[in-house]
Amino acid sequence: MRIGLYPGTFDPITHGHIDIIRRATLLVDRLVIGVAINRDKGPLFDLDARVAMIEAECASLSEQTGVEIVVHPFENLLIDCARDVGAQIIVRGLRAVADFEYEFQMVGMNRALDDSIETVFLMAEARHQAIASKLVKEIARLGGDVSKFVTPPVAQALQRKFT
Repeated sequence: MRIGLYPGTFDPITHGHIDIIRRATLLVDRLVIGVAINRDKGPLFDLDARVAMIEAECASLSEQTGVEIVVHPFENLLIDCARDVGAQIIVRGLRAVADFEYEFQMVGMNRALDDSIETVFLMAEARHQAIASKLVKEIARLGGDVSKFVTPPVAQALQRKFT
């Protein structure tokens, strides 16, 4: 069984994340969505809320693709999380060249820690390349319409946070 790990903070999950998840299901039999617990980032949504959003957004996708999608919070090194869940590949989404520079460094470090786990980059579809959770939160905070960037349940959760 080929197991992939797609890590991130998912604060909140966006159409860009969902696009990468959908495309990653073509590569693996089981996809683990690793929700990073990063206290330094100070997420808008707590861990339970982020996990619940991801599970809700991925339930139908799992049924459609036949790929088991599991949400797994983690607070350790990414490479250790990959080992913990038995992942052979780490899936990373790219939006722009700036993302690649950071990801390139991460791959080098992860390969030095464990060269048996490959990293696969999936380029975001053009219509999703500008979407960043940070920008979505800023738009929502300022009362803007985020419906182009997130699903209705996530947009409603953002609205509740900022009203």
